[in-house]
Amino acid sequence: MLQKEQILLIVYFIVVILFLVTFAIIFFVAFQRRKNKLLLERFKAQQRFDEELQNSKLEIQEQTLKNVSWELHDNIGQLLSTAVMQINILSTNLEPKIKESVQDIRGLVGDSLQEIRNLSKTLNHEVIQNIGLEKSIQVELDRFKKLNFLTPEFIVTGEELVINPKDEIIIYRIIQEFFSNTIKHAEASHLLVKLKYTPDDLTIVVQDDGIGYDMESVQANSGLLNMKSRAALINANLDCVSEPGKGVLLTLRYPFKYEDKI
Repeated sequence: MLQKEQILLIVYFIVVILFLVTFAIIFFVAFQRRKNKLLLERFKAQQRFDEELQNSKLEIQEQTLKNVSWELHDNIGQLLSTAVMQINILSTNLEPKIKESVQDIRGLVGDSLQEIRNLSKTLNHEVIQNIGLEKSIQVELDRFKKLNFLTPEFIVTGEELVINPKDEIIIYRIIQEFFSNTIKHAEASHLLVKLKYTPDDLTIVVQDDGIGYDMESVQANSGLLNMKSRAALINANLDCVSEPGKGVLLTLRYPFKYEDKI
């Protein structure tokens, strides 16, 4: 009888131990799940915060560029228009030789006025949305060509698809950032821009033949970081490659969303 009670006691202890072990395992698993859920929620919250912060920065930048565009078009543009009118009035009473020189000045002022107008278009996101991505790029390249900065080449392949207007602005600003870096630093003579449309994505290749740079030395470059952060906002893949003496190659792959194709 004593032996039987001992066996029952041992079984009882084993059951209790198994129960405690099972409870501990369940508690640990539940704790880990809860911990992982909280970490995931924290990560998503941080992502949302970073995205909202970036969107706010972009909105501020776009509004600033829009204000500059208005100032250029309305104020400086108006002043240059008035100068052209005054030159026209002045030239009517001048001798032929002097009149010819004045007309040359009028031509320079007129060209400056047109340049101001073209520049204001590239800064105002509403204008960009109205004329579209391709036309906006073409306007910028024509401006470079007219100013003799470099020789541009623009190639478009595939059937054009409608892009979300907000994404279109971000794509254009990325390309514009590349243009700005090329004009300021690259010492390039040729600039190539290629747009390739497929049913799934738009691939943009921008390449200059400038002096290039060492990739390791510019990883923290603000221009490159700006382009990458903007690309991340629209789920686009951006890759920038360069070597000293071999120019810079930018490849941007923008995946179309379902609503973009409608």
